Amino acid sequence: MKIVTVRQISQAFFFSMFVWFCIVATVGEKLWQLRGWPVNWFLQLDPLVAIGTILTTHTLYWPLLWALATIILTIVFGRFFCSWICPFGSLHHFVGFLGNRKKTAAQKIQLNKYRKAQCIKYLILIFFLFMAAFPSIGATLQTGLLDPIPLITRSFNLVLLPLADRPANLVSATARFYEGAWLILTIFLTAVLLNLTIPRFYCRFICPLGALFGILGRFAIWRISKNQSECIDCKLCDRSCEGACQPSGNIRISECVLCFNCRRDCKDEVITYQTKPSLAGEITNPDISRRGFVLSLTGGIIAVPAVRLSNKLGSNWYHKVIRPPGALSEEEFLKRCIKCGQCMRVCPTNVIQPGGIQGGLENLWTPVLNNRIGSSGCQLNCVACGQVCPTSAIRPITLAEKLGTDEFADVGPIKLGTAFVDQNRCLPWAMDKPCIVCEENCPLSPKAIYTEECFNTIRDGILTVKKATDNTVEVEENIVPAKFATGDYYCAVEGDERSKIAANTQNTIIISPNEQFEKIPAAGSKIEVQVRLQRPFVDIEKCIGCGVCEHECPVSGRKAIRVSAENETRSADRKLLLKH
Repeated sequence: MKIVTVRQISQAFFFSMFVWFCIVATVGEKLWQLRGWPVNWFLQLDPLVAIGTILTTHTLYWPLLWALATIILTIVFGRFFCSWICPFGSLHHFVGFLGNRKKTAAQKIQLNKYRKAQCIKYLILIFFLFMAAFPSIGATLQTGLLDPIPLITRSFNLVLLPLADRPANLVSATARFYEGAWLILTIFLTAVLLNLTIPRFYCRFICPLGALFGILGRFAIWRISKNQSECIDCKLCDRSCEGACQPSGNIRISECVLCFNCRRDCKDEVITYQTKPSLAGEITNPDISRRGFVLSLTGGIIAVPAVRLSNKLGSNWYHKVIRPPGALSEEEFLKRCIKCGQCMRVCPTNVIQPGGIQGGLENLWTPVLNNRIGSSGCQLNCVACGQVCPTSAIRPITLAEKLGTDEFADVGPIKLGTAFVDQNRCLPWAMDKPCIVCEENCPLSPKAIYTEECFNTIRDGILTVKKATDNTVEVEENIVPAKFATGDYYCAVEGDERSKIAANTQNTIIISPNEQFEKIPAAGSKIEVQVRLQRPFVDIEKCIGCGVCEHECPVSGRKAIRVSAENETRSADRKLLLKH
């Protein structure tokens, strides 16, 4: 079997595996759900994820040791990951092939020539790594913005899979929604469609992981080589070169992605794969200018303090950035989160959403809770997000820790924030409309939301008695029929006597049989129609910020009860109560 055919089989296999892992990242026990599948395996193979977290935290989360295998194999065999395993690289390869398959050999050779701009990916890598490398100025892990594995994982999890599943809901019980998904889709499609202009455009010019492999690949023991003495310089080996590494001349080892197309296209079998250097000459080092290196290094160093000039980690923190349970403190969280979307994909209620830039540029595509999207808030019996986070930015917790039971009883439950009642929008507070939805749906026991009863005279609710019996009152004014038949309205007479209204016609109020008047109102006297209200209050000592109340609030638009990040467990400086 030809080596190119083996490579194509490998690409198809690993791409299918990647898609399968995206599908099975669903809470459940069925074969196609999360039941031991290594859904983070591709992210764990990514050495840029491992190196980035080492630089930011000075520690290595043990599942990321898989990346060491990728590094060792790259040093032995060359930049194999890009054309044999990477699902994003395989997608670029396939789309580029489809878009350029009808071009002539001369056109393909021109498309696949080396371009000076291929050094951009190295500058991007340097920029990201130096953002991560200096804790003294506030290190942050932003490689996930352009790292191909988090990028394609995010795109499949939050856009492509929900779109494909929308007609039948085979993967998820209900349709999944993600805020800002249009931006994720736009970036993904742009990266893929650029292959129609230059094959593997993203891999050649942008990919920071490819740049890292290019640096490692220069030390490769095995490499593409050429026997110059037999070469007739037909340049056919450049026709399908996926890395634009110039196999017809001085081979650029750092750009070679081991697609082996050059070996297939060489009719004279001059191209070989061996441990000896190419007789035609090699260029091992990436083509980076000193000026470009210095600019990228300087940019990476000043970028973090520059984006933090808004003090989003200090007193100007954004109250709507509510992290999932188990999330580390914000500064530590930003040192680990790679924006892969795994926590958002696995969340059964769809409440975890990709963040925007309102909480700062570093917040983009990191997980935040949006209690208006999905089927509910954060469920008490769920800790799935922390179990799938590949870098432990959301650490794995137990249900006992989340709920504050067993050995965590003295510490109490994990608090994501606190709910606040907006009395200007709450139905009982602002509109004299009965509603206890938030209190009814509070999942805690005892409940964090409680109500206080009051009776308010409704507008135009003072009526004149025409005649009355022990359970009916005929009034002179006209009333909307059945307006007071909900069981929430009462008829108040002199002496603070109050009786529940069972029904009403246009001119008659009918009292509930069990609450007849003790003293029948006299003709010409006044009665008041009052509504019984149960106005909600939040016990901030008990509230954990799960967001169920906000999700279920019947007020459309801006909810009448909303969760804010105040009082979250992970940040001691965001307490609501005064410090003693």
